[in-house]
This record gives sequence, C-alpha cells and structure tokens, in this order.
Amino acid sequence: MPQTPPASQNPQDENGLNFGYIFGALWDHKALIIALTTITTLISIAYAMIATPVYRSDAVVQVETKSGGLGGSNLSEMLGEQKPESNAHIEILGTRMILGKAAEQVGLTTLIRPTPLPVVGLAQVRYGIDRPRFARGWSSIWSGEYLNISRFKTSQNWIGVPLTLRSLGEGRYELLTPRGESLGKGSQDEPFKSDGSRQDRWIELNVNRLTAPAGAEYTLIKRSELAATKDLQGRFEVTQRGKETGVLELSLTGTDPQQLLDSLNAVAQVYLTQNIERQAAEAEKSLAFLDEQVPQVRESLSEAENRLNRYRANQDSVDLSFETESALSSLVELEKQLNELELVESEMARRFTPSHPQYQTLLEKKEQLQREKEQLESRVGNLPETQQEILRLTRDVEVTQEIYVQLLNRMQELRIAKAGTVGNVRILDDAVIDGMIAPRRSLILAVGLFSGLLLSVCIVLLKLVFNRGVEAPAQLEAIGLPVYATVPLSDEQSKLVTQVKRRRGQQEGAINDLLAVRNPTDLSVEALRGLRTSLHFAMMDATDNRLMITGPAPTVGKSFVSVNLAAVCAQAGQKVLVIDGDMRKGHLHSAFQSGSENGLSELLAGQLELDAAITPSQVAGLDYIPRGTAPPNPSELLMQRRFTQLLDAVSARYDLVIIDTPPILAVTDAAIIGKQVSTALLVTRFAVNPVREVEAAMQRLESSGVVLKGAILNAMERKAATSYGYYGYYNYSYK
Repeated sequence: MPQTPPASQNPQDENGLNFGYIFGALWDHKALIIALTTITTLISIAYAMIATPVYRSDAVVQVETKSGGLGGSNLSEMLGEQKPESNAHIEILGTRMILGKAAEQVGLTTLIRPTPLPVVGLAQVRYGIDRPRFARGWSSIWSGEYLNISRFKTSQNWIGVPLTLRSLGEGRYELLTPRGESLGKGSQDEPFKSDGSRQDRWIELNVNRLTAPAGAEYTLIKRSELAATKDLQGRFEVTQRGKETGVLELSLTGTDPQQLLDSLNAVAQVYLTQNIERQAAEAEKSLAFLDEQVPQVRESLSEAENRLNRYRANQDSVDLSFETESALSSLVELEKQLNELELVESEMARRFTPSHPQYQTLLEKKEQLQREKEQLESRVGNLPETQQEILRLTRDVEVTQEIYVQLLNRMQELRIAKAGTVGNVRILDDAVIDGMIAPRRSLILAVGLFSGLLLSVCIVLLKLVFNRGVEAPAQLEAIGLPVYATVPLSDEQSKLVTQVKRRRGQQEGAINDLLAVRNPTDLSVEALRGLRTSLHFAMMDATDNRLMITGPAPTVGKSFVSVNLAAVCAQAGQKVLVIDGDMRKGHLHSAFQSGSENGLSELLAGQLELDAAITPSQVAGLDYIPRGTAPPNPSELLMQRRFTQLLDAVSARYDLVIIDTPPILAVTDAAIIGKQVSTALLVTRFAVNPVREVEAAMQRLESSGVVLKGAILNAMERKAATSYGYYGYYNYSYK
C-alpha cells in the first residue's frame, strides 16, 4: 500500500518554490537533458571543425624622431618635433593612399573562390581530403586542386560580376557568365581573351596552373580598387605599443595565411617608401626655396661690399675704433640670430598659423632680439658720424656674408640629405601569422554544452508549467476526494497495449488480456487487491452491490481497472459481473478476446434476453456483458426502465456488479448510470488529468445526484520529482 508522509514534510520555501520538486523533475528527465546536451555539443564540435578559420598576422614599425628641417636642429626643437607624432602616423597608415597601393601590389582586386561543399564548405581542402571516386564530376573543390592566375583584367562592365571558371580537365577551362553563357575556352599558360564583340565588355586572363579535374568550378571576381581597399581597411588595425613610444603594431585578419603575410608586408613597405618620398619632397622644397634666396643674397653682398669700398675710398681708408668694433660684433651677432629666426619663421609659416604656441614663442624671441638691436643702435648713435657710417656699411657686408655662407652650407646639407634620405620610419618586425582567432573552438564547445543544458532544462521546466496532471494522492485528497488506491504503471500491460495497437489498429487504450490472469504477481494487480479490500469495507453500508467506474477523460485506464478488479474479486471467491456501459467506444470485450456484438445495446433495445447477453470468461466466477452494436441513442437507452430492471436482475444473481462507463466530461452516460448505483469511483491517470479537470468531473457527477465515493490514481510512476518534491516518497512492497 502507498505510504504518504505528513504534509509538514513537504519541502517548500517561503516563496512557494519547491526546489526538491524541480530538481527531482530534472533528474526524471535526465535522459532528455543528456541527449539534448550531447546533440548540441556534437553540433558545436562539428561547427568548430568545419568553420573557416580566421587568422591574424602582425608586423611592427617604428616612427623615429623627425630630423631637423630648414633651420637645423634648432628648428626641430622650436617646432616641437622631438617626439614622434604616432597618432598622425596611425591615421595615415589606414588611408586609401597606403592601403590602396598595397592592395594593388598584392593583387587583392582579383578574388578566386573555390566552390564549396554544402554545409561542410571547404573543410575537405583544409584537412587534405582528396576527391573520392563518387565525387567525380562534382563542382566542389577538394585537396590538391589548385588554380593560379597571373593576370586578370576586365572592362568596367565586368567589375564586381562573379564569373565561373569551369575546369574541362588537363589544364583546360571554360569561362561562364552568371547566366551560364560561355565567354570562351582556354588552357593554362595561354593568354585568354573573351569572344565578346563589344569593346566595352572584354576580359583578359592568364591561368598559370589548373589541376582541378573536369567539372570543378571556381568563382572569379574582379573588384574595383576602391572595393579592395575598403575590404583591406575593414580587416586592418594599427595600435601603439606603450605611450608615445613611436612603436606601432600593424595587424591584419583574414582566411588566407599567405595572403595575410603578403598584404601586411606590402602595407609596411608602401608606408616606408611613402615616408622616404615625403622626406625627400621636403628637402626638395627647401632647396627650391634656397635656390631663390641665394642669388638675391649674393647680389646684396656685392652691393654692400661696393658701398663699403666707395666710402673708404672717399674717406681715405677710415679705421674702426675699439668701441666701434665691439658694437659691430654685437650687431652682426644679433643680425645673424634674427636672420635665422626669419628662416625658421618662413618654414613655420608653411605649417602653422600665427596663433600656434611654437609660432608665438618664435615671435616673442624675435621681438626680444629686435629690442636688443634697437638698444645697441641707440648706443651707436653717440659715436662720431664717420664711425657710424663705416660701422653700418661694415655691418651690412659681414651680415650679408654670414647669410650667404649659411645658405650655401644649408644647400649642401640638403643635397646630401636628399641623396641619402632614409625617412623616420623603419620596419622592426616583418609580418608573421600570430595565430587563429576564429573559430574559438573552446568557447564554441562551452557554448554548445551550456546551450544544450539550458535548452533541455527550459524544456523540462516548461513541461512542468504546462503539465498540471495529478502526481500524488495528496492532490486529490486536498479537494475532498479520498484515494482508495494508487495503481502503479505496469510495464507488461503497457507492452500489451502497444502490441494490440500494432496488430489490430484498435483505438488507444485497448487491452487484449487480463493482467490479473497473465501475471498475478504484478505490482498493479497487487494494488488492485488492496482496492478490493478497501471496497469490501466501503460497500458494507451500501444499498446495493453495484460499483460504477468512470473517469474525467478518455485513456485514463478505466477498462483496465474494471476488468482486473473484477478478476481479483472473482479469484477471491466472489461471483462478479462486468458490464461495458460505454456503448459508443467501449472495448472491454477485447480484454476477454471476444467481439462486442450481442451486448448491452441489444439488451436495452429488447432484441436480446439477459442470459444470452451474459458471457462467461476464462476466470471462474467472472462474467461480462459487452457493449453490443453502437446505437445512435445510447443515453436514451440508459434512461429506459429496461436498464433499471437489468441492474436489479444482475444484482440478485451476483455478489458484485461492476459497470465501466464513458468519461463523465465527454458524455452524460456516467451520470445516468451513477444514479442507479450506490458506489462510484473516479479513475485519474498519473500526470495526465489536471486537478481542475478532476474537480469539474466531481461537480458534474454531484450536479446529477451521483455520490462519488473516492478516486483511483492509475498508472502511478516512481519519479524523483514526486518522491522528493511536494508529495513525499511512495513505496510499493509485496511478498
């Protein structure tokens, strides 16, 4: 007999959640959870293995401190160029000027795409799988099948159009349009030109190597330089190592490792060449500026010397005093410094606005030197007129000569710098493959495992939410319905029902034998024996010996309980009669392996006598009345007086009369029969009939005047959810 713990033992927290029940339900569905988790894990492993790998390559370049410009090192200091401008170089590296040239050098405007296998893609190529015999003639590409193109040029009309190159075997091929139209045939090592007659739709192609067999196909696309450059920009990244170090890391991602190396090396080399050309261009501009200034300074120097010589000749070779020579030296030095600042300003004016901080600093220094010059000139004004004039003329000669020599030296420096320009960028590390960045197989495996686990748990929890079937006697007793027996699910009976379905195609729930006879020691039969004992005491105060067994819905096991209860009662020495009260779809006769004709419907219609309707079974003391031919008006037949007379007659002949009725919520037959019996039991099926459905069945019977004695919980399963959840642990034992 079932053992139910007290309600106080039901583990339930203060929020109404029963974790024991939830964990028990998950344990009950462990097979589903394991299966679904295994499936998603295998799918993730398969995806990780066949997904196209994405690699990352990197290279390192250094941007050094820029060498001095026109004004020498002092100019570099004043222009604030002692630290490399890394941000500017990072932006320059990502421009179309750099990446466009690199894309053109590597040939990124030509795309060659092997035809993949469905779902698997090009995994067979990566894993070195040769083409099997059954794949001959397939358009997909396998390991060892190569296509190399040295030249691919098209007119503007074919830019971006996917063309198909189909191998014809032995190095021959055919070029097709997207519509399948042939553009001509060719072979490797021979130039190909399309057969198009229009000058604006031409194609030139040189295939160096084609090892694919006949039928294999490649897709060729000629991209525009802008499209190739944008594709490269989307995969290219520049970062600075450290803060203001000038060391830049270039990285590029893609699916072709060799193309990554070639592309990134090309980017670094193009940038290095551009930097050198830029430095040489600056020197060229400075030389051009000096070329304009030197003739003017030379002419100024000649004029200054002539003026000095004429004055000396007119004044009979005037000599300078010590004070005048000292003033002359100071003025020449100030003029030299002012001239240098003028040259720096001319260079700075090309790069900065007057409001720039470095420009403002230069102007302030220039104003300071100008003030010192004015002070010195005011002192010179106190000298004799002759000394002042000779000082002025000598100053002009020496200052102009200093400027001329300085310009000549600077021109020579720039010529040497231009000839040996190396730029301020150098490549520290050539491109290498840094590793595979996608797919991240460990992450994919973890996601697949977790997804399967989460999905299966969600399915189980949703099943718990929407499946509100009765799972324990306590649920029925809570609504005021005593439970007379809990009948465990019989594996042998389930197999028997399945065999009947396959062999005869009968309706769901039909049985083909008496379990009480077939296997008397089955746990279900033992539970029915307990029900027999309970009924013995329950029917002691009844006014008749009639027992009606019904259910709220079909397929709850009413017929199984009816016939096997009748069998165990007959085995106990009682004389028992089972009546199939379901004249619509009753299949009680299948349990006795006979037909349904000559039964209750003919008896109530007056077409058959009682003795002719009663059929003995293989169990001593057990007889039955089948349902008969399905009538058009079963409810009306049950409401006739013949049915009452039938029950009175059989009650006098038998110790127990059991009536198997249709579901109470489906038709009213059970309510009509129930009014003529003293004992009625409701069969509910474990995890099938919700509590609300049972309550509706009780209300239907009570509203018809039928007193429901109790319930039978059929097909009870031993589950962790019910054992350790809300309703305790149920144990069935027998000897």
